[in-house]
Amino acid sequence: MVIKIKLIIAEKPSLARNIAAGIGEMKRSNGYFEGQGYILTWVFGHLFSLADIDYYSPNPDGSKRWTTKNIPCFPENFVFELKKNPATKDVDEGIRKQFETIKSLINRDDVDMIINAGDADREGEIIVRICVEHALTSKKEFKRLWLPDQTPETIRSALDEMKDESEYENLANEGFARTYIDWLYGVNLTRYATLKTGKLLRVGRVIVPIVKAIYDRDMSIRSFVPQIYYAVVSKAVTKGEEIELTSKEKFDKNRLAHAQALCDKYNASKAVVTAKKKKKDTLAPGKLYSLTKLQNVLGKKYKMSMDKSLKTVQDLYEKGYVTYPRTNSEYLAAAEQEKVKKILASVAKLGYPVEFKFNKTIFDDSKIESHSALTPTYKIPKKDDLTPDEFTVYSTIMRRFVAVFCSEDCIAERSELKINVGGYEDFTLKGMIIVQPGWTKYDDYSKKDKILPDINKGDIVNINFKPTEKETSPPKHYTIETLNNYLKNPFKDDKQKISEDDDTEEYKAVFEGLELGTEATRTGIIDNAKKSGYIQLKKDVYTILPDGENLIESLARMNISMDKYKTAEVGKALKKVFHGTFTIKDSIGIAEDEISAVFKKQEMKPEIDTDDGFVGEEIGSCPMCGGKIVRTAFGYGCTGYKEGCRFMIGNVICNRVISKSNVRQLLETGRTFQIEGFISPKKGTRFNARLKLDNGKVVFDF
Repeated sequence: MVIKIKLIIAEKPSLARNIAAGIGEMKRSNGYFEGQGYILTWVFGHLFSLADIDYYSPNPDGSKRWTTKNIPCFPENFVFELKKNPATKDVDEGIRKQFETIKSLINRDDVDMIINAGDADREGEIIVRICVEHALTSKKEFKRLWLPDQTPETIRSALDEMKDESEYENLANEGFARTYIDWLYGVNLTRYATLKTGKLLRVGRVIVPIVKAIYDRDMSIRSFVPQIYYAVVSKAVTKGEEIELTSKEKFDKNRLAHAQALCDKYNASKAVVTAKKKKKDTLAPGKLYSLTKLQNVLGKKYKMSMDKSLKTVQDLYEKGYVTYPRTNSEYLAAAEQEKVKKILASVAKLGYPVEFKFNKTIFDDSKIESHSALTPTYKIPKKDDLTPDEFTVYSTIMRRFVAVFCSEDCIAERSELKINVGGYEDFTLKGMIIVQPGWTKYDDYSKKDKILPDINKGDIVNINFKPTEKETSPPKHYTIETLNNYLKNPFKDDKQKISEDDDTEEYKAVFEGLELGTEATRTGIIDNAKKSGYIQLKKDVYTILPDGENLIESLARMNISMDKYKTAEVGKALKKVFHGTFTIKDSIGIAEDEISAVFKKQEMKPEIDTDDGFVGEEIGSCPMCGGKIVRTAFGYGCTGYKEGCRFMIGNVICNRVISKSNVRQLLETGRTFQIEGFISPKKGTRFNARLKLDNGKVVFDF
């Protein structure tokens, strides 16, 4: 009789070690563990990647060079291959060897069940699936091991409660659709833009709108012209304390006399306290952390970059100290109550005053898509077990958890004064002091006590209103926090605050797919933008770099619009795949239509034409030496430069792209067609003109 064995395929060696520890008494072999009725092996993240464009549409001459002849490329069926080394273009021996190990184990006669132990997300879902599809030669039972954390108890429990892999079909479909769509954008548009400009431009569905957001903000700051205005302000002492009153009325710099007149009117009146209120209030702590909200805090407080914070929290997860990090929720599932009680018991042993609470601000299934909020697990590390960064991140998560479940309320005394000036305007002063710190002893609380003046209803307040010159402020650069908030919902004004009591709209936007990127991908994409030299991060502030400006401005010249609206449309389609209302093919069709529109040749009138062709494209004959004029990375230049010919036409003149059709007309007749949309660099005004040749130079012909 053959004893049947279950084969577990983990996403990483570290996860395999944790699963082995959870099962117990497993022996290590070459590339796998075995024991207790299980074989346990692993992949190294992505063993497979999508085949390159040359697989589907090779160049006629067999070369690997980029060309316009095989784009756009829309594969009928996408093919995965063992991942190749970008430098050598060959499969690394370690990857090939591990796949052969998996293949031999998966097809053993005594293995009757395969268990997908990829990370508990869409990417982890397809990493193991792809490997199984390429290795398995006969049908076997397929299960899913879903781990919200990597503690031994959770691993043992999850092994007893596995669902059939078919129940994760929609999650896998979304993962595949996302992978295919990102390939389509990246391969087609990166090659197209690079061939057009002669410089490598990384064009992706999410990276471009991220860089564009930073570009737009920085351009707004550069072009900002401060405006002078006058505020009407009183600073006068009453009962030994200065009371500041600022009118809602504002006056532009040309209306100083009007501001002074209002001051005179107010100063001729009496200011009287018309109401005074005091009440005690219980202050609620912040919510548990999603990955984004955790990264916001770590960036703002510790200037920790997103890639560092993600790596650190991932390491803590793999060590079993925190729950799954790539979560977009700040809530726990109702089914997790017993698990939370066990964590609280461990936390209480550290001396924290915590107690179990069950309410909608903590437990809310309607605001969980796949994973609950980040929390510590019952496995508590010693400080010496953690690196300094791990200690910082773990402490931040722990402090918030303690604050949420703190048994001591935070009590504040709120006060409010209303002061009326001559019946013309009411002024409201608000104050608050903490009378019982409660959870603020454990988690950050930034508001300082504000004590109002000791005056009462009916008291007269001294006033001395004066026009006070002020200046409008420019927009602020994106920080880790503000960029993250923008990417979570790019259609919400960043000045619009989400209510602490009702964040339904925020979660609705995320679940509809309006966000740019996901919790799992956003950090890596921003890191790629930094490595590509498009943006930089100093402390916690993002700014655009010259290559980033070139990327956005080049795409604009090529009429490639990779804006938040189009990215969100694809995001919404992917969410529909996840919910089973869209097929993979449906979502791919949206991307293909958008990419096709870029390649579609539109006949444009010479007056408005902006098509400047591809680098290397022959445009005509040089009027100086008779050589060839070709499109270069900087414009249109003569190939006779080695013989001394310096004839060149810039492809952008006065902020206007000069099309190849106009350059051909110039070379053939000495004049372009009338061109619309030049912008004067000095005055900023728009004008129309022809270009003409004048002794080898290109000049305006009005």
